Amino acid sequence: MLTRYKRSHEKIAMGLLSFMPRERDVKQLKKTMELYNERPDWQLFLWKAGDDYIGAIGIHIEDDESFTVQHISVIPSYRGEGIGHRMVERVERLMNGRRPKPSEETMPFLMKCRV
Repeated sequence: MLTRYKRSHEKIAMGLLSFMPRERDVKQLKKTMELYNERPDWQLFLWKAGDDYIGAIGIHIEDDESFTVQHISVIPSYRGEGIGHRMVERVERLMNGRRPKPSEETMPFLMKCRV
């Protein structure tokens, strides 16, 4: 189930985002979290399975037509189960017709989603 990120889940979100190669540095990760906490055009969603948060997807809303998937991460033991694909699909629905664009870092995964 996709849920909107809340500041009370910041440590969970940071742990999930730290699986992204560019977010492994704590200083960079804190800057990223500032964007999600302070800017309404940067939105972060968490994927919950049972009682556990196991994935995260972060977007930057560019305009009325598109949004960029900046981050997408799933705990390694849950990879290969289609969770990343489901997160992308759910966010697309929430964005009311805006089309997703990949960042440089999310491009390989989003290309797999479109196949």
